[in-house]
Amino acid sequence: MSAMQIDEEEASPVEVPLVGEINQVTMHPLVLLSAADHYHRVARGTRKRVVGVLLGSASKGVVDCTNSFAVPFEEDSKNASVFYLDHNYLENMLAMFRKVNAKERVVGFYSTGPQIRQNDLRIHDIVKRFLPSKTITPPVFCIIDIRPDRQSLPTTAYKVVEEVSTRDGQREVKLNFAHVPTEMGAIEAEEVGVEHLLRDINDPTVSTVASLIKGKISGLATLAEKLVECKDYLEACVRGDQKTNPDIVANLQNILNLLPNLNTEEMVRSILIKTNDMQLAIYLSALIRSVIALHDLINNRIRYGENGTDIEEEKKEETEKEKSTTDDDKDKSGSDSKEKTEEKK
Repeated sequence: MSAMQIDEEEASPVEVPLVGEINQVTMHPLVLLSAADHYHRVARGTRKRVVGVLLGSASKGVVDCTNSFAVPFEEDSKNASVFYLDHNYLENMLAMFRKVNAKERVVGFYSTGPQIRQNDLRIHDIVKRFLPSKTITPPVFCIIDIRPDRQSLPTTAYKVVEEVSTRDGQREVKLNFAHVPTEMGAIEAEEVGVEHLLRDINDPTVSTVASLIKGKISGLATLAEKLVECKDYLEACVRGDQKTNPDIVANLQNILNLLPNLNTEEMVRSILIKTNDMQLAIYLSALIRSVIALHDLINNRIRYGENGTDIEEEKKEETEKEKSTTDDDKDKSGSDSKEKTEEKK
């Protein structure tokens, strides 16, 4: 979605970005690990969310989030407008991080969401105070979804824009969140660390049938999640709970126009041919598997016999017994010859 609505109005708004346009947000693995650890330490097993500060750099419209730290945060579940954010802790931690790496500065804040809350704009104003002087790039807001069942990218970034709308003949300007493209990035040291963390997990580059099927299932689950989100948005627009965004409607229309017509005779015939080819391959693989299993069964019967005993092992045992008996006979004959020689003497 291109924008998240917070205040409901009657007229369609016009978005005016703030000073310092943000075109993309790059998230590093260290930030995801820190946010996940923060959530499991503070709010695991609850419906609460955690909030932290993002550190990094910004250049040419690209915000690079390389590090982060947690901030004590509480909000009232009954009254959404009441929350607590420890300013002193934030200031002290920022001073210590500045001693470690002076190049990292405040670039925004993160939340485990998983959705935008009412207090996020106020938190944005608080974090904006800690930006370095003469900074034109505003802070970004990133939602890090730590739910294990999520199949897509766990990060969603937003920037603050000014919405100019007309209501009752008067122009109003209000702040709102707009979506920003997000990608994962890492330096060489982070890549090595992630490889060490994932060394016990199977190599995803190895293409097996199970991994391919698992990838298809996860992709279809993500597609279903996105379709449900689009359906909920359209239903909310029809009910009047949310204003219609023309950009979103245009993108949905383009997606629907790309869908093929499955009612044509050529399409039905091609689908049937493809399905028959796949079914033939599955049938042949089942036959080959059964023939191999039968071959193994015959080999086992030949080796172990009808009663299930190993004939070769029995032969080895018999040969060993024969050798032992011959050795005993030799020992006995040798002892008898010695006794006879002694008697003669």
